[in-house]
Amino acid sequence: MEKIVRPSSMERINNFELANKFIDEQVDLIRKQVGDKKVLLALSGGVDSSVVAALLIKAIGKQLVCVHVNHGLMRKGESEQVIEVFGEALDANLIYVDATDRFLDLLKDVSEPEKKRKIIGNEFIKVFDEESAKLDGISFLAQGTIYPDILESDGVKAHHNVGGLPEEMEMSLVEPLALLYKDEVRVVGEALGLPHAMVYRQPFPGPGLGVRCLGAITRDRLHALREADAILREEFANCGLAEKVWQYFIAVPDFKSVGVRDSKRYEGWPAIIRAVNTTDAMTATIEEIPYAVLHKITDRITSEVEGINRVLLDLTPKPVGTIEWE
Repeated sequence: MEKIVRPSSMERINNFELANKFIDEQVDLIRKQVGDKKVLLALSGGVDSSVVAALLIKAIGKQLVCVHVNHGLMRKGESEQVIEVFGEALDANLIYVDATDRFLDLLKDVSEPEKKRKIIGNEFIKVFDEESAKLDGISFLAQGTIYPDILESDGVKAHHNVGGLPEEMEMSLVEPLALLYKDEVRVVGEALGLPHAMVYRQPFPGPGLGVRCLGAITRDRLHALREADAILREEFANCGLAEKVWQYFIAVPDFKSVGVRDSKRYEGWPAIIRAVNTTDAMTATIEEIPYAVLHKITDRITSEVEGINRVLLDLTPKPVGTIEWE
């Protein structure tokens, strides 16, 4: 396979001038590579796929076909943001697939984390393959491969980093961000006019909330998790922690404890806060959250989210604990 190596002379993109220079170069290269053919992109709403989408829209417009699969495990408002930004503001050729029931029905009663991951990953590929089969004249597959992906795969370009798409799709790859680090991708994204909140979106696992709704996923607990996580993100933004902390989220386990609500005994799930800082995700330290912020988050979650009656704080660094619970 072809090795990709970032030239030592390549400047680190850390301002709009360098970002715009990179954008102009890539627009020219994309147009030369693609010609009048169509390009397919799995648009998750994550940083890398969003920046690739915006760059390709600038280069080839409606020749890009974006497919956004909502597997029902997205955070609150994320699929809506994809539709608003790409389907409306950028007028992209966007196919939106709400596969919530399809995924959640397959995940019913499945509690083993690795099995959940495989079901979600395999079903995503099936849905994406089904949608691509409906399209004519697709010659290229765009991917949000960035340079750390290449370094982590031993310097050799990993084919189909979108998650194991079938080889019979026989599409050439378009990977305009392949020489960039994550911080550079964010600068390029803002230069392309993407919303700050989208460009600085924190890392989110492929299985989404599926690995934060611990154990067998139920719709009511998944809903509670999504609402509690939205409150955490809102309060972190309000107090200035949102861009200081590398990753922060709620996990909700599949057990209940007794509590009190409206002077009555009330069984509910605990919401576990996880907030970590890291440079490479290999190790991670715990962010110290002011108690006033924790009290406000706790008050809001326990009063606003049906089904949750406790809020816990995970103080475990990596090692020994992984960043995700599952």
